[in-house]
Amino acid sequence: MKLELIDIAIFAIYIVGIVALGLYASRQSSKSKRDYFLAGDKLPWWMIGGSIIAANISSHHLVGAMGAAYSRGFVAITLEWGAILIGFNALLWIFLPFYIRNGFYTVPEYLEKRFGTSTRVLYAILILFTYIFVEIGAVLYLGGLTLHALFDIPIFYSIIGMALLTGLYTILGGLKAVIWTEMVQLVILVLGGLVLTFATIDKAGGFGAIIESSKDWKMFYPANDPDFPWTMYLGGLLCISVFYCATNQFIVQRVLAAKNEWHGRMGVIFGDYLKFFVPLIITIPALVAPAFLPALEQPDLLFSTLVKTLLPSGLIGLVMAGLISAIMSHISGAINSCTTILTVDVYSEYINKNASDEQAIRFGKRSGVAIIFFGICSAVLLLSYSDKPVFLYLMNLYGLFTPGIATMFLMGVFWKKTKSQGALAAGILTIPLSLAMEFAFPDMPFFNRTGIVFWTCMVVCTVVSLLFKQKEGLELDNLVINYGKSSGTLANQSPSYKGLKNPTLWWAIITAAVLYFYVRYF
Repeated sequence: MKLELIDIAIFAIYIVGIVALGLYASRQSSKSKRDYFLAGDKLPWWMIGGSIIAANISSHHLVGAMGAAYSRGFVAITLEWGAILIGFNALLWIFLPFYIRNGFYTVPEYLEKRFGTSTRVLYAILILFTYIFVEIGAVLYLGGLTLHALFDIPIFYSIIGMALLTGLYTILGGLKAVIWTEMVQLVILVLGGLVLTFATIDKAGGFGAIIESSKDWKMFYPANDPDFPWTMYLGGLLCISVFYCATNQFIVQRVLAAKNEWHGRMGVIFGDYLKFFVPLIITIPALVAPAFLPALEQPDLLFSTLVKTLLPSGLIGLVMAGLISAIMSHISGAINSCTTILTVDVYSEYINKNASDEQAIRFGKRSGVAIIFFGICSAVLLLSYSDKPVFLYLMNLYGLFTPGIATMFLMGVFWKKTKSQGALAAGILTIPLSLAMEFAFPDMPFFNRTGIVFWTCMVVCTVVSLLFKQKEGLELDNLVINYGKSSGTLANQSPSYKGLKNPTLWWAIITAAVLYFYVRYF
């Protein structure tokens, strides 16, 4: 596909502008560790919510989720809206107060304070593998795949270019540079998505095509469906959603940087609204596209096919800027989360316990370079994968790591008798048990396999915890839910807000909207 001069200009101006903004933001950061890794705890609610979704939505949504919706239908949106009902609710009402009131830099700090250093290290190992192979590698691969399909740019060179451009301002500027660029990238992403959505609807015959398509919308499929069994809500989607939205440094880091708890809560709720809207502009084009593109051999190429088929000069540049926005914001967030965990949970704890802020920041920047290298390597490994939508492949990868992580946090918060030995057993068991289930039951839907692994981890954690005695003098205030007690609990430490400032009001509205769709298209 040959680009017109105006498309090249729009695309180039965007790339130069976003890198320049990131570099400018990097110069505004102070020399303190908290400013570099948590933007100085100064983020308002709208930046928190916006950056959460900007980091969350990436090429595996614009490309992968669109391909999944094209091949499987409206049910693909449940992976996004399920996060509103499950994962973000867990963060909002359960974990957020524990994180903010303890002043944590990273999510694994909770595990150390609750269980000891072994669980903190285990989380760091599991999460780094997840970030490198899923959050960075797969996103780079999908972006490279699309740029190759549109402009015949070799996938390898696309991967290298995107990684280096994003890594430049992320490593230099820390979280502040990441947040500033993410807010611009979110706007470009939404504008580009809307342009493609309306162009696709117009080509399919107008808004009547959506109404016609809605006759086939379903959000619950049989328990033996290979990709979206209804049983996923009983375990598989439950643990993946809790992990991704509530115990994932990649998402939670923005909440940890909130001005205060109210801004943290409202940021999560604002993210819910964006999480409701943005997947619609990704899914709707895929649902009406079969009206004029009935038989794409590779669903992941739908995005690039729509761009080539429908958009005039000028708008192609805008939509491609939206794609690159999604990729760069996601990668920058993942790199920053990796460097934060490596610095705070590894370097400052085991390599140089007396490290100054300057030494910690220097290590964080160097580790960022290493993370980019391994992310590029993992993206190259995916070049041979194309037999089904990559978005579903990513869910399979999440299923390997998440059951044990979700178990450690849920059991730690809800049951004060959970011991470190039980949490560690669940975390260690998650990968071998997941692989054993996949080998023994290859035809079982992966959400069902993940659910079985999750509940097995929960049982193992319970049984092992009961075999060991609680440590003497263990202080659990502000680390577990104290049922029925008023003193020392988190519940009574939050100031109340009335009227339009009440987070519960805005939460109830978006929750009702999501539940309407679940009931309407049951």
